[in-house]
Amino acid sequence: MQRRHWLTESDFLDRVGAANLIPGPSSTELVIHIGHRRAGWPGLIVAGCCFILPAAFSVGLLAWIYVRFGTMPVASGLLYGVKPVVIAVVLQALWNFSRTAIRSRWLALVGAIAAALALVPVHPLLVLIAGGAFAGIKNLLSRSLPTRKSAAGAMISLGSKAAGGVAVATAVGLGAIFTTFVKIGSVLFGSGYVLLAFLRAEFVERRGWLTAQQLLDAVAVGQITPGPVFTTATFIGYLLHGPAGAFAATAGIFLPAFVFVAASAPLIPRLRRSAFAGAVLDGINVASLALMAVVTWQLGAAALVDWLTVLIAAVSALLLFRWRVNSAWLILASAVLGIIAKGHIA
Repeated sequence: MQRRHWLTESDFLDRVGAANLIPGPSSTELVIHIGHRRAGWPGLIVAGCCFILPAAFSVGLLAWIYVRFGTMPVASGLLYGVKPVVIAVVLQALWNFSRTAIRSRWLALVGAIAAALALVPVHPLLVLIAGGAFAGIKNLLSRSLPTRKSAAGAMISLGSKAAGGVAVATAVGLGAIFTTFVKIGSVLFGSGYVLLAFLRAEFVERRGWLTAQQLLDAVAVGQITPGPVFTTATFIGYLLHGPAGAFAATAGIFLPAFVFVAASAPLIPRLRRSAFAGAVLDGINVASLALMAVVTWQLGAAALVDWLTVLIAAVSALLLFRWRVNSAWLILASAVLGIIAKGHIA
């Protein structure tokens, strides 16, 4: 925007808000919106692919390394050190998002109800629907909203976001991989970290295609590579069906973003003016934070396995919250520490 002057500030903010008003990865959808605004349909496709593919290739390469060398001390040590930092990074994201999303006692109550439902456990999609329904009903009953940020403005802030003994799961059909990720990409609102709740519910608890440890490893790899968090799907697809599975998972998780951007671009002004839509989305985002909190607790049990991992997580959280240290440096340092620790143990 500032360098190339392809958009005005108003145009840019409109598209940031729009990206957060539809399901899918907000950062990717923002890029697709910009491509569409700049060069129509060709721009939409080129912008999205150029944003997704480098990260997907990086994650795919790491997935190959993970499968091939994951039982080696260096690889297991790296993940041993990185996973506690991932927990701290997600906690920081939770804290930052909650300060924007939870702006009333009612929304705090919606978040508490959503967390309780997630712990039952209720499927993440139903938790999001419940959050949106509670907030929407409140809006209809009150018919008078207090002074607040516009829904788009709130969503802009919210979307500013974020192994020992490795074995590949029994090969899963490509069609099943693709359709499962299409389903997830079509219904997921909020930060990319909410993806973790859907992945755990779908792949660990419901289908049993992955272990909790493999999911946590996938999340860790998604953190140490640049690009959208949704490329975690690439890693999971590789584990389930090799390179073809990685392609199917990546295509499935991102395809809905292209469709939603193409469909919603003409509706941006209407969505931004709707008080009811804003209230529903407020509820959905609070519910998404509740899902993030619950899945972070669950993954933390797998990541914090001894005194050293607890210490790494605690120190990382302190550095992130108090001094805003770049998480990339923490991941690098913890990876080296993990390799040293595992090498020493070996």
